Amino acid sequence: MKTILLITSEFPPQPGGIGNHAYHFAQQLSLHYKVKVLADQRSEDGVEEKEFDQLQKFSSHRVQRYPFILWTYLLRLVSAFQSAKQADLILVSGKFSLWTGGLLSLFYSKPYVAIIHGSEIQLSNSLARGFTNWSLQRFDHVIGVSNFTLNLVSHLDIKQKSVIPNGFDLSQLNEVHKKPEYKEKTKSDSLHLITVGNLTQRKGQHNVLKALPLLIKTYPNLIYHIVGLPTDQERLENLASKLKINEYIRYHGRQAEEEKIKLLLASDVFIMLSEQTSTGDVEGFGIAILEANALGLPAVGSLNCGIEDAIKADYSGQLVDPHDPQAILEAVDKITSQQETYAKHAKAWSTKFTWDKIGKQYVEILEEFFKRI
Repeated sequence: MKTILLITSEFPPQPGGIGNHAYHFAQQLSLHYKVKVLADQRSEDGVEEKEFDQLQKFSSHRVQRYPFILWTYLLRLVSAFQSAKQADLILVSGKFSLWTGGLLSLFYSKPYVAIIHGSEIQLSNSLARGFTNWSLQRFDHVIGVSNFTLNLVSHLDIKQKSVIPNGFDLSQLNEVHKKPEYKEKTKSDSLHLITVGNLTQRKGQHNVLKALPLLIKTYPNLIYHIVGLPTDQERLENLASKLKINEYIRYHGRQAEEEKIKLLLASDVFIMLSEQTSTGDVEGFGIAILEANALGLPAVGSLNCGIEDAIKADYSGQLVDPHDPQAILEAVDKITSQQETYAKHAKAWSTKFTWDKIGKQYVEILEEFFKRI
């Protein structure tokens, strides 16, 4: 059985979109190959990671993080070089992982495949960005999680490129979870909007807040639910106070899966108005949108980012300029006036992104390399 080394910058049980992708990716690959994951230990004592790793079908090696980051970098590299000796193919995901793969390619003649998400590409530091570009050109195949993400490296001389979207785990959305009976909204009805994601500039909760004064004029009984790590909650609260819309907002913090699903089921429209930050951080795809779709929740999302691949406009939801409140209002109007149709389409759209289907796309690419070994 062929052996794959997956080097990732994030990995469960700690949160993170890249880590969630890497975990499900490793699960799918372990159905076909022997998989070893190289990732960080982010808890202080490592107990949480050890208990998690013991439950998996693939093996894992954790590198402890130290306050002196250069020491952590050195330990990552040493572990990567040791693990790479036994691998038939090297897969990487995340910024430092890209750099590690580039360096490994100088010493070991093996196939190298990179998965890029977006945030690791447009780094503000010119030296880091240059090293990333050099590393990417060392890989035999680069896979972007969206067309937007892959377009970020269109200027580079990369051997092979593909787009494979993020997947989501349908098994988490138990069949007992069913959306209440749909009915078209009237302006006097309550309207529940929801965003699930870390409270940061990239996720764009502030753009929703800026659009709320206009939305509230049309939907006076609107409630906006914000679910996720409260990283920038204070900033959002200050903005809401300035806009005098505090009473229309509910902050839920990070929620367990079951509670998150309950909040989604009680909502009408998922909304993610992501934007690019000054440091170049971008939304590579938007898997939370597909999870909401699977529960019958249509979505409004941003143009000019990876969300364009996560929403089929006029079918599973609407794509808008995140800084245009009028466009956001019109998008919400379109969905709520055809709630049942959009909900059915959203569910159908989400089935294209389940991990069993996404995993097969990865295996097809990897098999091409194993045929040559």
